Amino acid sequence: MPRSFTTTVLRPAIAAPPVSFSSQENLPPLNVQNARVIPASPSYFSGRPDFTDNLLNLQALLRKYQTLPTVTPGRAPRVAWRTVSQYRLLVGEPVRASKYHQVVEILKRLNQIHPAVMPTELHQAMQIYKRDVNPYAVIKRPSIVDEDGRACGIGRRKSSSAKVYLVPGEGEVLVNGKSITNIFGRIHDRESALWALKATNRVDKYNVWALVSGGGTTGQAEALTLGTAKALMVHEPDLKPALRRAGCVTRDPRRVERKKPGKLKARKMPAWVKR
Repeated sequence: MPRSFTTTVLRPAIAAPPVSFSSQENLPPLNVQNARVIPASPSYFSGRPDFTDNLLNLQALLRKYQTLPTVTPGRAPRVAWRTVSQYRLLVGEPVRASKYHQVVEILKRLNQIHPAVMPTELHQAMQIYKRDVNPYAVIKRPSIVDEDGRACGIGRRKSSSAKVYLVPGEGEVLVNGKSITNIFGRIHDRESALWALKATNRVDKYNVWALVSGGGTTGQAEALTLGTAKALMVHEPDLKPALRRAGCVTRDPRRVERKKPGKLKARKMPAWVKR
């Protein structure tokens, strides 16, 4: 008869005896030499524990209170948030500007919660990110139309700056005393310089007289766009939503990144040669 290596008899499972935690007698002895302290922060071993804790805390608050009623960004309370350099001094960590931008974006979203239903926990959490200044004390000087019917607007882009005077007229444009075709050879730069008037159908209703300096043609043209939009809003403030949709109101802060030592440009490295 062949030998069988299987059986159908059920045996009890082999396991450790149950431990009763109700009495201290059954617990194993504590070895102090092998014990270690558990950090209170889950990001203790990261490179920026305080920043990570702050970011996780704000994200948790946003998930908790994201269903509360909000107001439009224009009607939200005006707040002066800490700059990235001030935040670095607060936490004592080398936080990147792009990382701190994530914190500021969450703070702006939380600040849009209606003040009538703002929780006390959320108000206290946002308090450490505010600067000790009165944001309502800074009042922008309003621009006016002078006795000659001129409105002035200043625009900047890269290292270029433009001072634009806008007066009602038939659509004549002079840049540094010359026609726009003599200053800007590219068609794209000409359209970019007058984009604020074209987006609002005001090309043939105003005359433009501008002074530009610094930078190249592209920077000067885009500086003219911002300056023209500011001067146009002095004449017709109701055009601001249309100009904002056209991208003519916000100043473009982008610049060329500086060259680094040991590199051909800002990021480009020379070709690696083995020998």
